[in-house]
Amino acid sequence: MDPVRQLFLDETIAVYQQHKTWADQALGQLDSELSFVQPLGPRSHSVGITIKHVAGNLRSRWLHFLTEDGEKPDRNRDMEFVITSSDSRASLLAAWEASWKILFDELHAIQPGDLDKFITIRGEKLSVIRAIQRSLAHTAYHVGQIMYLCRLLKEGEWKWLTIAPNNSAAFNEQMQAKLRTP
Repeated sequence: MDPVRQLFLDETIAVYQQHKTWADQALGQLDSELSFVQPLGPRSHSVGITIKHVAGNLRSRWLHFLTEDGEKPDRNRDMEFVITSSDSRASLLAAWEASWKILFDELHAIQPGDLDKFITIRGEKLSVIRAIQRSLAHTAYHVGQIMYLCRLLKEGEWKWLTIAPNNSAAFNEQMQAKLRTP
């Protein structure tokens, strides 16, 4: 076993898990009826659209990750940016959870030796490492959008998911105190 390659896979899973946790915590603070509001006007996306797009992207990219093109023939990317009458918060969250399960199942199945392989996305040949990094960057970008939109839309007190503004010094002191504690 190659410990560096395994570490890469383990750390990648951990970063994906952190981003999913942040998004889930942000979504948990948002009232359901606000999921489809476009807070910055008609050119912005709602939280619902962003969830729908991330779910579609993750499903397409990660379903049969090592053996099929990452752009599945049944994916309709353009419709990921349209809320239809069948789209409810519950249905979008179900698709969200299903797509994350696919991602984590596939990531856990990747072996260190698989990192030397190549896959295709829309026919473009990519190294497995590049495809993983590309997906992680794309997902992190949209998780940031979800967190920002939820914070904009949240009525009442927002529970900060990272270091709250004007709290860096206190956070750093807490981290230092942990290091000093035996």
